[in-house]
Amino acid sequence: MCGIAGFTGPHNRTALELMTECLRHRGPDSAGYWEGSDVSLGMRRLAIIDVETGQQPVFNEDGTIAVVFNGEIYNYIELREALQRAGHRFSTDHSDTEVLVHLYEDHGLAFLHQLNGMFAIALWDARRRQLVLARDRLGIKPLYFARIPGGVAFGSEPKALLKHPAISRAPNFAAIHHYLSLKNVPAPMSAFRDMEQLRSGELAICSGSQIERRRWWSVEFDQCADLDESEAADQIRALLEDSVRLQMRSDVPFGAYLSGGVDSSSVVALLAKLGAGDIKTFTLVYDDNFPNKEEDRHFARAVAKHYGTEHHEHRVTFADLPEKLDHVVRSFDEPFSGVISTYFITQSISRHVKVALSGDGADEMFGSYLAHRLAAPLAAYAAGCNDPAALVPFENDVPRLAALVARGDEAARRAGLFLLDDAEKYELYSPKMREAVDGCATEELTRGVLERCRSSDALNRALFVDLETLLPDQVLAFVDRLSMAHSVEVRPPFLDHRLVQFVADLPGSIKIRGGRVKHILKEAVSDLLPAELLARPKEGFIMPVNEWLIGNLKDYVQATLAPQRLATHGLFRAGAIEQMLEAHYSGTANCGNQIWNLLMLQLWWEAYVA
Repeated sequence: MCGIAGFTGPHNRTALELMTECLRHRGPDSAGYWEGSDVSLGMRRLAIIDVETGQQPVFNEDGTIAVVFNGEIYNYIELREALQRAGHRFSTDHSDTEVLVHLYEDHGLAFLHQLNGMFAIALWDARRRQLVLARDRLGIKPLYFARIPGGVAFGSEPKALLKHPAISRAPNFAAIHHYLSLKNVPAPMSAFRDMEQLRSGELAICSGSQIERRRWWSVEFDQCADLDESEAADQIRALLEDSVRLQMRSDVPFGAYLSGGVDSSSVVALLAKLGAGDIKTFTLVYDDNFPNKEEDRHFARAVAKHYGTEHHEHRVTFADLPEKLDHVVRSFDEPFSGVISTYFITQSISRHVKVALSGDGADEMFGSYLAHRLAAPLAAYAAGCNDPAALVPFENDVPRLAALVARGDEAARRAGLFLLDDAEKYELYSPKMREAVDGCATEELTRGVLERCRSSDALNRALFVDLETLLPDQVLAFVDRLSMAHSVEVRPPFLDHRLVQFVADLPGSIKIRGGRVKHILKEAVSDLLPAELLARPKEGFIMPVNEWLIGNLKDYVQATLAPQRLATHGLFRAGAIEQMLEAHYSGTANCGNQIWNLLMLQLWWEAYVA
């Protein structure tokens, strides 16, 4: 696991070192630099595999291919053995990075399809004089880039690019517009005008200042699996178990997140089943008495006790939030108002291990969120069906279905679940902001994604949207940034591409059945977990931010969103924001999520733009 940075074109050693050094949190163990003809590569290393000899950059036998790489290649042992049989010579003891240069020699850009892992790769091909940038299939690892005079610059995080003298901090107003709906900036945009990010499963071929982008992998919902439910559950179990087996490969100790929910508990159970010794598990607990949070502790403790793990609880209170928010904001470099609890739990993890396995990705694969639970009932209602059995679990909330259907097509209904839809955002905007984002519509982004989906299954279409957008742009973003802020590598076994594609091919009816979310996953792991845990509602690592905002943090919120501070950018009508705060704190409306969204935007602007 590393932070990578660099650029093509004229050398600038000062810029290269500044870009790389600001990623020290991603790789505190060592640094590596290389300047070739028309290229400069840098990396910070978190040593996980081949601790002694796995330094980067890494080269092929004749030095014509160089690579810096962030992530892990889980099947590197099998790949290395095959490459050695083919005659390749390796200079490291067992580095997973070194397989990349030799695979590229033999297969060109098709080498990516042989990788099982999470990765952001920057590969310099001296013969073709081109830089290849590539991001893993599901977008677990980030990669940003920008055009500069004479070439292209890249980095694991925006902060690295902002250290290059040719790259501006000027904001991207369209990205801010979408953020206010989605809680994150959607790829391929970044929050900065001059900067872009690779999408999940995308590569970029950079020659001079020219960039050719192409999608090298995407999940397809073809519904071609001809299996009964029992066979599907068995195959899911086998694939998940093999993924955990591969992701246990590490030369340093590892642990696991444990929320007390199905996803993380399944990973812990399989670690134990596969013989992982001295498993360390971690969960969040709260001093404040919030509903359902005590259940997290109860079930996490039960799983830890059953599998004999060394269990650790990290306690958080409202007082922890304001003092940590600046570090959280600077960990993202972009406005972000999604989940930030990973920051706090990983603080605890970093005291014990450098690697932790997680349950991330299962919600977006098997169906859990409101958009997923609504998908089939909404489609049935839109088609004129009023049979209560078809509307479960919203058979007693038909007005909600009717209101969403009245919005229009599938994309319009999805926009009804946004934090703020396009019309609501324009009501908040100042004339300056309205002019800056004229014609931008977040609903259209969603419509474009849905147009690429080949499935007619309502739930699978909703899942396709989230695997293409929410998962890489928000969920995996917070996991990556907030774990790497503490120099911890997180591995998500559910996001093995073999498992993801298999589940995508299954019908939605066995993912959510009779209102039971993640039905087929629960069947696949039913012998590993207590029945009470399988029956509990989804909670996850969610901090009670809304409760804190309306209570103990009220003064902090009002000071941050005061008119004089909003005036630093002038994006909103101060009166509109005042009305939102007044409605929320008087109890006439619940605007907690929207206020958290505005708060994080304000803190980002003051840290990066003002």
